[in-house]
Amino acid sequence: MPTFVRSLLLALLFGVGAAPAFSASDAGHVIVPTEKITLFNGKDLTNFYTWLRGHKYADPDRVFTVVDHIDGGPAIRASGQHYGGIVTKERYANYRLRVDFRWGPVTWKPRHDRARDAGILLHCQGPDGNYAADFNGAWMRSVEFQIIEGGTGDLLLVGGYDRPGGERILTRMTVPVREVPLATGKAGSVALHWDPQGKPKAVAGTRVNWYGRDPKWTGALDYRGPHDVEKPVGEWNRLEAVCDGGNVEFFVNGIKVNGGTDGNLREGRILFQSEGAEVFYRNIELHPLRK
Repeated sequence: MPTFVRSLLLALLFGVGAAPAFSASDAGHVIVPTEKITLFNGKDLTNFYTWLRGHKYADPDRVFTVVDHIDGGPAIRASGQHYGGIVTKERYANYRLRVDFRWGPVTWKPRHDRARDAGILLHCQGPDGNYAADFNGAWMRSVEFQIIEGGTGDLLLVGGYDRPGGERILTRMTVPVREVPLATGKAGSVALHWDPQGKPKAVAGTRVNWYGRDPKWTGALDYRGPHDVEKPVGEWNRLEAVCDGGNVEFFVNGIKVNGGTDGNLREGRILFQSEGAEVFYRNIELHPLRK
């Protein structure tokens, strides 16, 4: 489809002037890194476009900005004011994603007194906003590397719709798990925790907690569990996601915390979230897989 035709269709769908200034095709070229790819150049958001629930491709309140100097270098600031993300213009497969993040002090209603929350969506597929049936959702069909106080490293299988008002497509994966009784909620309720010695379980459209998530997690602001490998608020953390076909592995500060195999999503865009809390991202890189 010619670029000008696609731009016109996007403008009609999302509002005149709201379409991104590039051709975001969902078919065709997928990049498999053969050398390091630097997604954040330290200066601007050239390699990304913005998607926000309710604003689509516009960012009137400057949710996403580049700060020149924080802790010795530039970073991307996500204010958290609106839900959505910056999304890579290109689609990627078979890579090791490395990124540093740290929390800022700002939080927003309705999560102003809740655990700071963000995340990285891998293998994003389908039109923007397809998390919701009206295509005004904050997310896309994807595999999420959760970033949340007490739960950084959780694996979320995020579903999405194939068309407005159409069928919801589930994201699937096989994960070795153990069932952990919850301290709160319905009697007898359990959560799935990643366990490399656990029984492989086919899961869809759900969450698999990282191995050390506190069963007594309350979701309160500044929450820290007894086994957290995420550093305290204000300190930088290194995240790594290894995406190899339908397999993923999640690392937090060098420790493997989660993973799954045989997923039904194997390539796509990458989305860095804004979700009610100020968060900074830097050193965003894709590396070739080491075979």
